[in-house]
Amino acid sequence: MIDGWETAQEQVRTPRCRLHGAPDNANLVVRMVLEELGAEYDFVHVDRVASEQKSETYRQLNPQGLIPVLEWPGQDAPVFETGAIVLMLVDHHRRLAPVQEAPERGRFLKWLFFLSNTLHADLRISFKPHRYFPAKDQSGVFAAALRKRIDSGFQLLERELVATGGPFLLGPDPGCLDFYAAACARWAQIYGNCGRWELDSSPGLRRIFERLECRPAVKRACEMELIAGAPFTKPVPVTLAREQKHYVDRCNQP
Repeated sequence: MIDGWETAQEQVRTPRCRLHGAPDNANLVVRMVLEELGAEYDFVHVDRVASEQKSETYRQLNPQGLIPVLEWPGQDAPVFETGAIVLMLVDHHRRLAPVQEAPERGRFLKWLFFLSNTLHADLRISFKPHRYFPAKDQSGVFAAALRKRIDSGFQLLERELVATGGPFLLGPDPGCLDFYAAACARWAQIYGNCGRWELDSSPGLRRIFERLECRPAVKRACEMELIAGAPFTKPVPVTLAREQKHYVDRCNQP
């Protein structure tokens, strides 16, 4: 229980969650979903410069020391893993994904877990492949194999769009899958794989991302994530220096 939160009865009526994250980490996906849902939430900045995510205090929230974490009133433990957080949010609000009884539910689940367990996981490894394959004489081969897997992953999404007719991954309306795919495409273009994967190879996805960039919820989320410009089609990295300056300036405001 977090001091200052409402009583248990009030929490059930109006749950207000707490998202722990840092700019342009996986919490970007969660924040876009929260903003699109219009959900009330608090954001707790995790200082990556100070490696706060590795601290004992933070590891009580996520023993892996990874970002993000969502604290949800009424749950007996914090929730980590981006896919799990997203699934919990959309099921609670019954928006941005097919409900459990819908015929599209299976299709939704398979692509959510593909994004979370395959594409996102491959991207995370590709950012710092030396952590997973320290042999210097073979690390280049390992990184190249990862890039092929990442490209294949985006092509699978592209073929799904062609097969279903789009314009979004699950049909006529944007959903949490589109936000997740957009974040993955952003990271693929600027972190670790810069210049090695091109969005133009996936025109259907590009059209999705162009639509998402116009949505007020995405604009709000990106502003809070310190992401400038067109976040998915012309992405610009968020540096630790910029992140640190922003939060120092904010703390110094009267």
